[in-house]
Amino acid sequence: MERLLILDSNALLNRAFYAIPELTTSEGIHTNAVYGFVNMLFKMKEELKPDYIVAAFDKKGPTFRHKEYEDYKAGRKKMPPELAEQFPIIKDLLELLSITKYELDGFEADDIIGSLAKHAEKNNIEVFIVTGDRDALQLASENINVVITKKGVTETATYNYKSFVDEFGVTPTQFIDVKGLMGDKSDNIPGVPGVGEKTAYKLIQTYGSIEEVLNNIDNISGKKLKENLETYREQAIFSKKLATIITEVPIEFDLEEIKSQDSYNREGLKKLLLKLQMKSMLDKISKGEDIEEEQSENIDIKYIDNCKDFLDLANFLKDRIYITYEVKNSEKYSEIQLVNINISFNKENHYIKFDELVKEDKETSYLALKNIMENKDIKKVIHDGKSLITILNKLDIAIEGFEFDTAIAAYLINSARNSYDLLSLINEYLGEDVKGNDDGFKCKINSKLEEIYNILSIKIKEENMEELYYKVEHPLIFVLSSMESLGFNINQDMLNDLAVKFKEEIKTTEKEIFDLAEEEFNINSPKQLGKILFEKLDLPVIKKTKTGYSTNAEVLEKLQDKHEIIPKITYYRQITKLNSTYVEGLKNVVDVDGKIHSTFNQTVTTTGRLSSTEPNLQNIPIKYEMGREIRKVFIPNEEEDILLSCDYSQIELRVLAELSKDKNMIEGFKHHSDIHRKTASEVFKVPLEEVTPLMRSRAKAVNFGIVYGISDFSLSQDLHITKKEASEYMEIYFDRYPKIKGYLDSLIDEAKENGFVLTILNRRRFIPEIKSSNKIVKALGERLAMNAPIQGSAADIIKLAMVNVYNTLKEKELKSKIILQVHDELILNVKKDELEQVQNIVKNEMEKVLDMNVPLEVDINTGNTWYEAK
Repeated sequence: MERLLILDSNALLNRAFYAIPELTTSEGIHTNAVYGFVNMLFKMKEELKPDYIVAAFDKKGPTFRHKEYEDYKAGRKKMPPELAEQFPIIKDLLELLSITKYELDGFEADDIIGSLAKHAEKNNIEVFIVTGDRDALQLASENINVVITKKGVTETATYNYKSFVDEFGVTPTQFIDVKGLMGDKSDNIPGVPGVGEKTAYKLIQTYGSIEEVLNNIDNISGKKLKENLETYREQAIFSKKLATIITEVPIEFDLEEIKSQDSYNREGLKKLLLKLQMKSMLDKISKGEDIEEEQSENIDIKYIDNCKDFLDLANFLKDRIYITYEVKNSEKYSEIQLVNINISFNKENHYIKFDELVKEDKETSYLALKNIMENKDIKKVIHDGKSLITILNKLDIAIEGFEFDTAIAAYLINSARNSYDLLSLINEYLGEDVKGNDDGFKCKINSKLEEIYNILSIKIKEENMEELYYKVEHPLIFVLSSMESLGFNINQDMLNDLAVKFKEEIKTTEKEIFDLAEEEFNINSPKQLGKILFEKLDLPVIKKTKTGYSTNAEVLEKLQDKHEIIPKITYYRQITKLNSTYVEGLKNVVDVDGKIHSTFNQTVTTTGRLSSTEPNLQNIPIKYEMGREIRKVFIPNEEEDILLSCDYSQIELRVLAELSKDKNMIEGFKHHSDIHRKTASEVFKVPLEEVTPLMRSRAKAVNFGIVYGISDFSLSQDLHITKKEASEYMEIYFDRYPKIKGYLDSLIDEAKENGFVLTILNRRRFIPEIKSSNKIVKALGERLAMNAPIQGSAADIIKLAMVNVYNTLKEKELKSKIILQVHDELILNVKKDELEQVQNIVKNEMEKVLDMNVPLEVDINTGNTWYEAK
């Protein structure tokens, strides 16, 4: 017999949505229901090999049942928006798969399913109905099978007439009578009060139908049951009518039109599944045939293994080339080396074993590389080009015509990806799972770079990110590479002295803790520390874990004023971490030139800010003097040089004022007011001269808390005040700065509507959390929506300033250079005779970086160490 597979789409999507944990794409599109539905579809397709496949849907609006019974399905929870948004996606996907969809005003999917099933049965076709709704069991017959999803979406139980009778003791048709008696809470079908599932089955097994049960009330035992059956006689009959699936819906079914022939819109499907980040589904759909064909396509690879061929290639290349490369020893600047370089040009792929060529003839291999890289007529598309430029810096080779970096572009399009390596981009954007690890494989990857470039360059334009890419992020690659190459000089004698000093400080602090505890113990052991704090010293227990008392930072913060041992422990933790990470840690990463060459990461943070590694110089804690002491070991590159620190003043608050267009805050900055003192004066309703340090401190907490979307509860925790007081502070704040509240609310609305928010230069931050039905996750999403444009705009500004300062210093042929960026601060190594000129350049470029209503102010300091300059 031929087979028809019918998908009860609403039921399956609903089941998948609740069975599979929340899944979202990087753009915030929810996909868990789609994922579960498609998995079930392919499981059934593989197991049943149907000749026909159709999908039935419920239509919005009332059905004939609602017209007959107003309370039908009343009280049912509204569909979560995270599920509702997946229905159009699955309908698009079914259309691309050439699977016919059926829906009809006034009828439920169940009625369409029933009508289709009976029509197919009459045409001698075996039917399989896949559903999560047990109502469909009434349709089971010799040739109609009902596949019920049980646990999750892939574990199922299948019923035909015989198996249903064997399990339930009634026929599928009698199942309607059972439901008429017991009712159905999910559909709000009333049934007969007092009749549960067990009683309903027993009555139908005995009498065969509701009508016969009602004809035999006198023979039924149980006074209350008899009374209820008599009283609710008509309701029982009506409930049976509501529970009956209609099998003669006025809809046309053309079996030839729905014949499953494995024909589908591959390109459209590929595009949709890549957008949904479900590349694995492509393999299931195509059974790997098309993809395997693409993977095995012939790639023209030319291996360059001698210097003459490399030099010939350098003279042959023109127009635009596509470059990937491989380095080794990338952790240490002095040891980083170029191993190989892959160049694609006019569909030819050249694999250059550069390290081998250097051994053969260093001079010629360097010359060939120089001829390629310094030829500005050869436009270059490079994947993640910063390390290559850093190597070229070492070889005294400049790079001209570097047009596009696909890793940076991919980061701008989606800053929440886990990886920006070329393989993952090929997977996502081209739907190809390229495998291998040989030299040919590397060329194969590189051969795809042109396609990736075409896609990403168009996306950058479509998303209105051209200014952000071409004026900020792309030129910044050169700035960061220069900083990595220059490094930051270290006073190693002072670093060794500091190591001794830290050990003494740790020992002293340790003794003070032991004295307060009146015994020695392992301070680093949460178990031993917990016993001291909560048993011996009897401090209030804040939180318990499976292994005992929690002694984390949050707990210590709440115990801060309970005993003098607490601040000592907090301090001990800080200085031991500082010692291991920044004292001993720095000693391990000082290079042979006596400098630290940190790596600056452009594609790590979702906010747009830079990060640094090996070592991370952006997170040196400076709350304690011992933390600030670490900055003393950072010194100018030459004895006569000076360090220049240039720090934006309150940039995030200035950005908030600019973006919100709040006149009061803008005016405050225009008049160079102490914004925290001004806010304190407004919040506490006192003249400026009467603002106390405590008031200013609290106002500062409010100001910066607003930037991070703080709640009144969090503010109360930070300031150690009541939630009511914190709420009052925030209300007064928003009364004084009314545009800020409106602006923050608009960001939440924008994130909900678009799934993302934008910065001042159109940097995009996706916020899938804001569409979550989980209140905690949703609240996080709202905070991110409020903060991302502010923090991201601050990142835009400092990055653009870095580019402008770098370019101006270069244009004027000055020897002073940027060597470090930490959040809103730039550190420059300045030649003594250039100091005044460089100060003016930096101040001008940083303060005039963008045309804004709010003035940007830069604090400039100089010194012989980073400590002094700060």
